[in-house]
Amino acid sequence: MSGITLVNQVKASKFLSGVLQPVANAFVNAAGYRQLGLRYDDVLREETDVIREAINRLPDNEGYDRMFRMKTAFQYSLSHTVATKETALKPEDDIRYLTPVIDEVAAEFAEKEDFNNIKSFSK
Repeated sequence: MSGITLVNQVKASKFLSGVLQPVANAFVNAAGYRQLGLRYDDVLREETDVIREAINRLPDNEGYDRMFRMKTAFQYSLSHTVATKETALKPEDDIRYLTPVIDEVAAEFAEKEDFNNIKSFSK
């Protein structure tokens, strides 16, 4: 999960934060995952080894909650409906439960890769 990020600069700047926050909110609302009862981390692609390992490391109750949200979203999708305003996920409930674990696993994978690529020099 490495790359160039401007998050800290945007959060520090009152002007940039004021300009970009409404755009970010509009993007999240357009994405529609909250209307299906999903959190942001629920819609991350599971194809990478890092995310699969992070999901395996989740506590049991969080894993069960994640699967319940997925099944509920699938049911909404099958019935071509969305949650009502009262039952839809609220922005304050959309917490990042998987991102810290992903960062931890990515650091471990990078450390393992660095360790495996150590070259020994003999005299």
